[in-house]
Amino acid sequence: MGIGPTEWVLIILVLVLLFGAKKIPELAKGLGQGIKEFKHAARDMDESVKDSGKTAEIPPSEEKKN
Repeated sequence: MGIGPTEWVLIILVLVLLFGAKKIPELAKGLGQGIKEFKHAARDMDESVKDSGKTAEIPPSEEKKN
């Protein structure tokens, strides 16, 4: 179930009323920068995990015995 055109118009109208037409581009720019920083941090974290070479192996003494 997606958002229809009527809902988008209502959302945009509420945003304009709350923040004003001049503030919306600034908010969108800030949101874009935040998403970019988050992706960069996630990529760095992924690379550091891969570079560490550590694996999540269970030592034989801790394995469940059936």
